[in-house]
Amino acid sequence: MPIIVAAIDPVTRIEGHLKVDIAVDTVGGVQQVTGVRTMGTLFRGFEKILEGRDPRDAAIITSRICGVCPTSHAQAAVLALEDASGMAVPGPARILRNLVHGACFLESHILHFYLLSLPDYIQGLGMPPWTPGFEADRRVDKAASELFTAHYLEAITVRRRCHEIGALFGGKLPHTPAYIAGGFTAVPSQPNLDAFGAGLDEILAFINTRYLPDVERLSSLYSDYFFVGRGYGNLLAYGAFDQDGSGTDRLFRAGRVVNGAGAVLPVDAAAIAEDVTHAWYRNADSGLHPAAGETNAEYPKADAYSWLKAPRYGGTPHECGPLARMWVSGEYTNGVSVMDRIRARAYEALKLARAMKAWHAELLAGDVTVTADWPSPAPAGVAGTGLTEAPRGALGHWLSIGDNGKIARYQVITPTCWTVSPRDGAGQAGPLEQALLGTPVANAAQPVEALRVIHSVDPCLDCATHVMTAGEARAEGLAG
Repeated sequence: MPIIVAAIDPVTRIEGHLKVDIAVDTVGGVQQVTGVRTMGTLFRGFEKILEGRDPRDAAIITSRICGVCPTSHAQAAVLALEDASGMAVPGPARILRNLVHGACFLESHILHFYLLSLPDYIQGLGMPPWTPGFEADRRVDKAASELFTAHYLEAITVRRRCHEIGALFGGKLPHTPAYIAGGFTAVPSQPNLDAFGAGLDEILAFINTRYLPDVERLSSLYSDYFFVGRGYGNLLAYGAFDQDGSGTDRLFRAGRVVNGAGAVLPVDAAAIAEDVTHAWYRNADSGLHPAAGETNAEYPKADAYSWLKAPRYGGTPHECGPLARMWVSGEYTNGVSVMDRIRARAYEALKLARAMKAWHAELLAGDVTVTADWPSPAPAGVAGTGLTEAPRGALGHWLSIGDNGKIARYQVITPTCWTVSPRDGAGQAGPLEQALLGTPVANAAQPVEALRVIHSVDPCLDCATHVMTAGEARAEGLAG
C-alpha cells in the first residue's frame, strides 16, 4: 500500500498546542506507524521574561508557565533560589509545600485518567464536546460504560476538591503566591487543618473506590496496550517531596532506568544537555548544559520542526513521569507501555495521598515557624539549581544571579520537553516519537491508536511552549 501521511493537529485533551505528523504503512501484514514528528507549535519566552528581574519574582512568574502544574514550577524556582543562597527551610514550611504540591498532583492524575485519556476508550456522553469523535474499537459493555461515565462526572467534582484543599494553605489555586525562598507564607489554623483533612479523606476514598478499580477494569479490557507504545524504555526521575530537612530523603526518589531493565542508576545533573538541531533555536547554542543554556529563537530554520528543545541525558533520550518515578522506587516494574503508564499513575496517586495524610498529621495549628528571610542584599554572582517533579515528570530550573543581584540567566526544562522532544543532532527520535513507531493503526484517517499512545504520556505543551510574537511570524508558526 502507499504510505499514508496524517496530521493530528491540534492534539486535543492535553494542555497546550501539539501537532503530531505520522506516516502509516503496512509492515509484516500490519498497518502501523512508520514515521513520526511531534511538534510544539508555540514559543515559550519565560526564560527571557525573567532576565533582569528580582530573583524572588521567579516563583511567581514561572508558576504561570502552566495552570495544571503551577506549584511544580514554584517549587523548582524556590529550590533554585535556596541552592544559590544556602537557605534552609523550616519543617512546617516543608510540609505545607508538600501538601499544596501534592494536592495539585492528585488533581492532575485524576484529570489525566478521566478527562484526558479515558475518552479514547469509551463512548462519550453523546453531545459536544464528546461528539464528533473518532470511531474506535469500543470494548466496554453498556453496564461498564455507564459506570465509567458516572465516575467521569464524579471526577470533575473531586478535581475541584483537590484545588480547594490546596487553596486552604496556598491562598488560591492555581498560581499560589505561597511558595517563597526559605519557606511558605501560610500559618496553619485548626479550621484549615480540619478542612484539609476532611477533603483529603474524600479524595483518598475516590482513589480507592473509583480511580484504581476503573484503571484495572480498563487495563483488563485493553490488555494488548501493555504491548503498545514502549519506546526506548529509558526512564528518568529527579525525585520530589522532602520527608525531612536533609534534602536527600524524598517520597519520590531520584534515579534512571535504561532500556526498561537493570539496576536503578543515579542521576548526575551535569550529564544533562539541550540539543536544538531540529528545534527553532540558534544552532550555536546546541548541546549546552542548562546552567549555561540560551533561549535564542531562530524561525524559520532549515530541518527544524518544533519549538521544543531536545533534552538528553548523556546524549540519550529519556521519558519521565509517574511510570519513571514508580519504577525508580521499585513499586511498579511491570513494563513500559500505554497501559503501564496509566496504571503507574493511579498507584502513585494512592501512594501520594497516603503520604499526605501522614504529613497533615504532623502539622500543628498556629505554628509560625514557616518562613525564613531572603538575604538582603541579594546574593550576587551565584547560581542555583532546582530539581523536582511535576505530575508529568522531571522538572528543572537553572538560575544565575548577576553582580547587580538580578537574574542574569534562567533556564527551564519541563517533563514534556524530555518526553515530547524532537530529534537531536544524532538523529535520535524523541521518546514519544519512538513510542509511536510501530503502533498498529486500523484507520489512518482516524488514528485513535496513536492518540492513546500520545495521551498515555500526558503531554503538557503549556509548560513546553507558551508565547509567540504577533503578526506574520505567528501565523506561520501555527501552520507548523
